[in-house]
Amino acid sequence: MSYVSPGRDPRRPRRDRRPGGARRSLVVVLAVVVPAAVVAGIVWLVMSSSGDDGGRVAADRAPGSGGAPPSASASKSSPPSKSEQHLPPTTRKPTGSKPPAGPLAGKVVVIDPGHNPGNSRHTAEINKQVGIGTNRKECDTTGTATNDGYPEAQFTLDVSRRLRKLLQDEGATVKLTQDGDRPWGPCVDERAEIGNKAKADAVVSVHADGAPVGDRGFHVILPAPVHAGDADTRKIAAPSRDLGTRIAGRFVAVTGSAASNYIGGGTGLDERSDLGGLNLSKVPKVFIECGNMRDPHDAALVKSGDWRQKAARGISEGIMSFLEQ
Repeated sequence: MSYVSPGRDPRRPRRDRRPGGARRSLVVVLAVVVPAAVVAGIVWLVMSSSGDDGGRVAADRAPGSGGAPPSASASKSSPPSKSEQHLPPTTRKPTGSKPPAGPLAGKVVVIDPGHNPGNSRHTAEINKQVGIGTNRKECDTTGTATNDGYPEAQFTLDVSRRLRKLLQDEGATVKLTQDGDRPWGPCVDERAEIGNKAKADAVVSVHADGAPVGDRGFHVILPAPVHAGDADTRKIAAPSRDLGTRIAGRFVAVTGSAASNYIGGGTGLDERSDLGGLNLSKVPKVFIECGNMRDPHDAALVKSGDWRQKAARGISEGIMSFLEQ
């Protein structure tokens, strides 16, 4: 087999009609073409093999395709060649791969935005009595509002959505009891059941208080140990207290808000046995009253988007601390 250098297509020599001429011409042509082709082929192979990536790219270009083989620096910015597509996965950069799971992967958190923006238009429904384990109370309430009309139900939904995003970014599976996707409710007993059915590792109900002016600060409501009627919080009382204590600590650190000056004796913790959302829970659960919407100082905080983001982060860090222990 003879070799032809890149870009060359030697024309066939005309046959010499004189006696002996054809043999002499053929010998001369072969003597010139063969060595030249071999040398050119060797030179092309040596040039194409220079550089880490350049050798692979040049090897895919057939002789005679035109143009000089790419340099090593140029080939590094070139797309992967066909030969690279067949490399083992460990030698190729993965594409479209999922991000690594976060520290809360496998954990389920239920967030309960207090009340519902539509409750005020469905007073008949929310005033119906439902069981709370120990007795019966209204299905739900409209919640409170700032003196200039910013509703608690809008505040709780906003903070809950921010909280959901923060927890999902850490790998948690997050469910909201309502996401502005229903006209009213749910009732307090259904809110508890949503957390139970989800087998949540933690449930937090987000609220804001409506106390007199001058009452300021946040507090976390914990389930008291209750064993009466359909209520039995004995198994969740201790882990719920742990969850609430961690949330209170991180809420102070992140928001800069002080613990309530009117409930909890400065601890930021309050234990109650009259809330259906706690009495009927089978999983660790707490409420947080993020501030007093009727006090001008606290009202300015809850109306601030920046502060609501801090509130969500403080709650999320408390939940993370509880779930990662």
